[in-house]
Amino acid sequence: MRKFILAIGDIAILYGALFLALFLRYGSKISENIGVHIVPFSIIFGIWVIVFYITNLYEITTAKNNLGFYVTFAYSILANAVISISFFYLIPFFDIAPKTNLFIFLAFASAAEIGWRSGFNYTTSRSGYRNNVLIIGLSQQAQELYDHLLGNPQLGYGPLGILDVQDISATQIIEPLIRQKDVKILVLDPEVYRIPRIVNILYTLLEIKINFYSLSEFYEAVTGKVPLGTIDQTWFLNNLTEGRKRLYEISKRVYDIAGALAIGIPSLLAYPFIALAVRSSSHGPIFFKQKRKGRAGKIFYLYKFRSMIADSPDGSAEGQTGPKWTTADDTRVTKVGGFLRRTRLDELPQLWNILRGDMSFVGPRPERPEFHDTLKTEIPFYDERYLIKPGLTGWAQIKYKYGSSIHDAAEKLQYDLYYIKNRSLILDLGIILKTINIVANKAGQ
Repeated sequence: MRKFILAIGDIAILYGALFLALFLRYGSKISENIGVHIVPFSIIFGIWVIVFYITNLYEITTAKNNLGFYVTFAYSILANAVISISFFYLIPFFDIAPKTNLFIFLAFASAAEIGWRSGFNYTTSRSGYRNNVLIIGLSQQAQELYDHLLGNPQLGYGPLGILDVQDISATQIIEPLIRQKDVKILVLDPEVYRIPRIVNILYTLLEIKINFYSLSEFYEAVTGKVPLGTIDQTWFLNNLTEGRKRLYEISKRVYDIAGALAIGIPSLLAYPFIALAVRSSSHGPIFFKQKRKGRAGKIFYLYKFRSMIADSPDGSAEGQTGPKWTTADDTRVTKVGGFLRRTRLDELPQLWNILRGDMSFVGPRPERPEFHDTLKTEIPFYDERYLIKPGLTGWAQIKYKYGSSIHDAAEKLQYDLYYIKNRSLILDLGIILKTINIVANKAGQ
């Protein structure tokens, strides 16, 4: 709902700024000029909203009046201004070239947007008192959820604390505490359901219309990931019924093929230049293939442009020390390889993997078999990420930093499980759009 309100507010401001600019320019003759401006500017407004989405301005977790938000906002406004100017002056499809009108609109829209967004951020950060949250049951995941709510007041929740159900004195005050603090939401750790006296107390609270959530359900809703410590095999049976996804899978395969062809064929023009750059950066092959795990654990070869020195254990040739995690500042990456990685150009050959059906555009990243054997013994439910095809990009890739450890793999698995449960064409489109932002930011570094 908050994202919807943000989008509606943005659209209203954009049209309001346009009408204000036209009124300032034409006064009483505004009705004679609205018709010629409304269609091209409506196209521009659609692009503005997409740019705002790509730059995460519709993510409630970023709705804070801090430096990071305003830098992102300024970047988005600048990008939209450049797009708007280019649209009118480089695409001769419309009968207007609104030099003065466009710049007046940009000034009004920028000022109104900054006021609207700042006010929205301030209001949402102070709205948590209407949704007081009490977590019952002390665990690592409960503490993580509490810390997340405490650090993100703009989510609209007021975290009151965590009650340890092993503490008898604490459990005795559950009912008076809930009534006194006007608790609206109770989040229950799995161990609560195994303590009859706590369940009986909570049962008596149904009359005051409190919303009850399991820890895994609420944690997933506010963080976008599934907490491994609160789920079991039953969770997978209840949430990952693949029969419901058949139409989605068919549609996704059609879009994968169409997208791979649409991008892959024109990208062939860049192959000679990339190949020349790779060969000039260090000796060795231009391409390399590397074994990866795919859907249902099937092994396939993933293709990439080589970005590391030829004798590094990156899959093109195994070094004497064997496979190693790739880190963000890996010394094995060549200068050309660094650029290819930042721009994702090194992954262009994976379009062939998508056409073959080994991969999709969106999904969990395919893991190397050598690392998988270690990870599945250290991380519960790690094999379940192979219920679907791996992807060129994915929910974990846009939500979490570059992974280079077992801890990172466990964190990314929580995002992968969220995606597997909630995957849809709309979510896929959102992931692809936000990947564009990540690539653009890294390319500019």
